[in-house]
Amino acid sequence: MKNLDALLIFSRVAEMTSFTRAAESLGVQKGRVSTAIRELERDVGATLLHRTTRRVQLTEEGRVFYSRARDLLAEVQELQSMFADQAGLLRGRLRVDMPTELAQSVVIPALPQLMKTHPELELELSSTDRRVDLVEEGFDCVIRLGPIIDETLVARPLGKLRMINAASPGYLASYGMPNTLDDLQSQGHRMIHYTQTLGARLAGWEYPDGSSYATQTLPSAIHVNSVQTYHAAGLAGMGLIQAGYLSLAHHIQRGALIEVLPDLRPEPLAASLVVAHRRNLSQRVRVFMHWIETVLKPYFD
Repeated sequence: MKNLDALLIFSRVAEMTSFTRAAESLGVQKGRVSTAIRELERDVGATLLHRTTRRVQLTEEGRVFYSRARDLLAEVQELQSMFADQAGLLRGRLRVDMPTELAQSVVIPALPQLMKTHPELELELSSTDRRVDLVEEGFDCVIRLGPIIDETLVARPLGKLRMINAASPGYLASYGMPNTLDDLQSQGHRMIHYTQTLGARLAGWEYPDGSSYATQTLPSAIHVNSVQTYHAAGLAGMGLIQAGYLSLAHHIQRGALIEVLPDLRPEPLAASLVVAHRRNLSQRVRVFMHWIETVLKPYFD
């Protein structure tokens, strides 16, 4: 391989699924990108990209090659910036994904201080509630809430986020303040049901039961499949909700929501920083992990 430029160009094309967008991102001519990819494929003896008029996609060989190329580029970038890192400065790109509510409620408000400390850090922040593909979409790390199902990923626990029960003042004025689990039934309370897929089996109202957690069925007037809509329905007084304190804290503080049954909170939600391989974490990922852990600490149980 003549140099690392071709690897960088290939990786950017793979991530952006476009020769044009990759060229714009790197500040080079599109022709140079096309030439670099052709020469790279000739050197490795395999077709790495499927090209269509609308999109560029990795071949199976390209997926394997991209995974190794990203590791190599990360190591080179670490080598180039190792002394700057020792001085406490981070350089280069860090691509991160996290749930939308986490990004909006907690991370974005705290982000200016991180960028002030590391002005040469190029952060690409994706916020979505779907499960992104770390390798195919080129993420250095993602923040996941709840259990990690994919055994090929490496999860580094950050902590367990506090969950609370809440309702609007208007709702409580109509149904009353529940003080016990039995009150949920006797006062005729309703809950807002959240499921990622409408029509899926409903989880019910979760509460601590000895050393574990149990659920009971409560009626509801609405089922939603968006976290933001779930919170909005709670604010509108449509029922009780169970959600992370970090996303409800500002509503609680301004009195738009009131915590109920504080002694019967749902099970805390595990928060993890997830990477795609078991190699040593880059300095940028390590610093980001420490920073996000500090940011989330007030919301951990």
